[in-house]
Amino acid sequence: MSEGGPFKRLLRYMSPHKGVIRLATLCSVLNKIWDLAPPLLIGLAVDVVVLREESFLAGFGFVDPWHQLILLSVLTFLIWGLESLFEYFYGILWRNLAQTVQHELRIETFGHVQKQGMGWFDERQKGDVLAILNDDVNQLERFLDKGANDLLQVTTTVIVVGAVFLAISWKVALFAVLPIPIIVWGSFLYQRSLEPRYAEVRNTAGRLNALLENDLSGMSTIQSFTAEDRELQRVEDLSNEYRDANKKAIRLSVAFVPMIRMAILCGFTATLLLGGWLTLEGVLAIGAYSVLVFMTQRLLWPLTRLGETFDLYQRAMASSTRVLDVLTSPTEIKQGDYEPSNDEIANSDIEIKNLNFAYTGREKVFDGLDLTIKSGTTTGIVGATGSGKTTLVRLLLRFAEPEQGHIEWAGNPLPEWNLQALRSSMALVDQHITLFPTTILENIRYGKTTASDEEVKSAGLIAEASQFIEELPDKWDTLVGEGGHRLSGGQRQRLAIARAVLKDAPVLILDEATSAVDNETEAALQRSISKISIDRTAIIIAHRLSTIRNADRIIVLDNGRIIEDGTHENLVQLNGTYARLWAVQTGASFEN
Repeated sequence: MSEGGPFKRLLRYMSPHKGVIRLATLCSVLNKIWDLAPPLLIGLAVDVVVLREESFLAGFGFVDPWHQLILLSVLTFLIWGLESLFEYFYGILWRNLAQTVQHELRIETFGHVQKQGMGWFDERQKGDVLAILNDDVNQLERFLDKGANDLLQVTTTVIVVGAVFLAISWKVALFAVLPIPIIVWGSFLYQRSLEPRYAEVRNTAGRLNALLENDLSGMSTIQSFTAEDRELQRVEDLSNEYRDANKKAIRLSVAFVPMIRMAILCGFTATLLLGGWLTLEGVLAIGAYSVLVFMTQRLLWPLTRLGETFDLYQRAMASSTRVLDVLTSPTEIKQGDYEPSNDEIANSDIEIKNLNFAYTGREKVFDGLDLTIKSGTTTGIVGATGSGKTTLVRLLLRFAEPEQGHIEWAGNPLPEWNLQALRSSMALVDQHITLFPTTILENIRYGKTTASDEEVKSAGLIAEASQFIEELPDKWDTLVGEGGHRLSGGQRQRLAIARAVLKDAPVLILDEATSAVDNETEAALQRSISKISIDRTAIIIAHRLSTIRNADRIIVLDNGRIIEDGTHENLVQLNGTYARLWAVQTGASFEN
């Protein structure tokens, strides 16, 4: 975490915009200065009416009272015009700054999130990250849009009005500003008390958001287990927790204004009585007394809004802490600048040497794994759940980092590679297919954004997806829905394979690509896999052994160790684990 409080951290982040901040600050201050001028005009007007030729303005050569009133009218138009002009300027500057910072913060934070390893995501709830990128960033935008200007204008009011009071009567000024230290002291106490309460509000909001996101994603599971009431209760419990956290903050927040108002009442009454007494004694002019009364109201009344402003400030600081904590979290995966040529990649073996790896708080998945994946060949990997098959893929793509040992490719360990070069050299078809809520054409084109429509359709043909696509009403322009829910599992798999075909990477990785499809679809997928595996390195993880039967080499993993290694025929004859799995899947008898 960066040093300093949330406000200092936010200022450091916003330093590229310091020119705009200064200009917006100047406009806010000037607007408030002109806003405070009307009480002076009222005092001068009273002075003109009461003293006429002996008024304050008469000393500037305007002896005729009527001319004095005309001058006051001109000044009134000028002052109100300047006030309105600077209000327009600060509104434009602060609001545009708020939108710009909101945009940059969201984009930069999301960019930083994308650079994290998969372990970072494993430790966080997706809904909480979404809350940070949306709700927390928006909370900061609301403060910059309104709260920053309010703080500046209250400060300007105290300074300007204090100076005017001292110029007119230091005695009245003393009593008028007496409540201000109490108000400021109370405001700081209030701020400190609110800070932990709003931090709890934001954390609770993140947990609630995570639960809602998870429930919406798993609605079919909830309904199939008739768990609607159970999930409703969980949402209600967290929503109550969120409401209670807000109640604690609200209880403190709403008490602030009444207490401040009583302090203001004391200051205003003191000004009214002392100023009035000095005026009756002839020490103060009637116009000056009018200025003091109106200025007291202008000085003290805006302070009642400090509660609302501090409320906004504390919400923003709690949110900015969450956002900046994500933004400044260290990137787990470091990268080098090695970028080999396509020929080097295509003709290089992948060497795994003395590899150790364990997930946080769990037993080791790999302990001294050694494996060479030959270039240009198809390697099948099988094993029970938890044997390390998918973990191996995560390590190859650097979604996770080994604790010991290394993976070497094209003569260099993977950490020395440029990440983009490494991952663009592999095409992954995961068991959990991710499709985006756009057309079939664009989902396949995700493999190569510069591909033409003809190239996309050719990839679809190789993946044997063209037939079902052409039968759809909108064909290639069919919208797949969120997560591809409008398509069957087999159709989603074919689109994923088409996307991998279009990417045309030297290494193809298939992680359980046929696990959730029927036999006919599996046969089609096997044909596609056979076509796209030619002249490239292919790594196929499968529960269905028929998918890897024709692989050049099959590896059987058990608890992170290679227990069998060979071709399909060799392993069947070995009469070990692979042979037993083959017998189970084919219905053949197995004798050991």
